[in-house]
Amino acid sequence: GEALEVTREVNCVIDFIHGCEDQLQKLKKQKEKGLLYGIPISIKDHINCKGHVSSGGMVKFLGQVKEEDSVIVQVLKSQGAIPFVKTNIPQTMINYDCSNLIFGQTLNPLNHQKSPGGSSGGEGALIAGGGSILGIGSDVAGSIRLPSSFCGLCGLKPTGNRISTSPSAYNNRTFVLAVTGMMGPMARDVDSLALCMKALLCEEMFRLDPTVPPIPFDEEVRLGGNPM
Repeated sequence: GEALEVTREVNCVIDFIHGCEDQLQKLKKQKEKGLLYGIPISIKDHINCKGHVSSGGMVKFLGQVKEEDSVIVQVLKSQGAIPFVKTNIPQTMINYDCSNLIFGQTLNPLNHQKSPGGSSGGEGALIAGGGSILGIGSDVAGSIRLPSSFCGLCGLKPTGNRISTSPSAYNNRTFVLAVTGMMGPMARDVDSLALCMKALLCEEMFRLDPTVPPIPFDEEVRLGGNPM
C-alpha cells in the first residue's frame, strides 16, 4: 500500500512482483527462519526476477521475460525476504538521473523539483518516500551512492565480486567496463545494510555462484572502529 502511494507521487515502481503473497505463505511453513524473515525488499529494474522483464530502460528488452531469478534474488528468498516490486532506472543505467522512454521520469520524494539521482533512482525514491525499508541497487560509478546521497539514505557498493551479479543485465552487456559493477543494499540506516550483507554472504550464495569468494560476513570488522 505504501509503495503504491509513493509511486503515485514520484513514479518509482515499474512492476509488482506477482507471487509474493504465495511466497509469504510458503515462508510461514518453513522451520528455518532466515535473517531477513518476512522483510519486503524492492529490486532494481535490471536484476532478474522470474516472470518479469529486466528492461534496462530500453524498449528492445521489453519482450524478454526472465525464466529464473538471479542468484541474489534466490538468496534473498532463501533468507526469508520477500521481493515485492521492481524499481525505475535511467535508460542504459549509465546516467545520474532516473528517466527512460518506457516508464518516464522518477522524482525525488523530498523535493519534486529534483532528481532522485541514478542509476538506482527508483530505489532511492521508494525507500526515501517510505514505500520500502530495504532495497537492492547496483553501482558501477556511483549508481547506489548518488541516489543514497540525493535521497538522504545509506547505501553500500560492496567490493568487486563480493556478491553474485549473475545473471542480470550486467552479464549480457556488449561493452566492458574498467570498474566492476556491484549489487548492494540501500536503506535508511547502516544496521540494515549490515544485516542485508550478512544475509547475502551465506552458503547458499557461494553454492549458487562458485565464482564468488566464499568469505562470510565479519561482524568484528564492522564493529572494529577505524579501518587500518
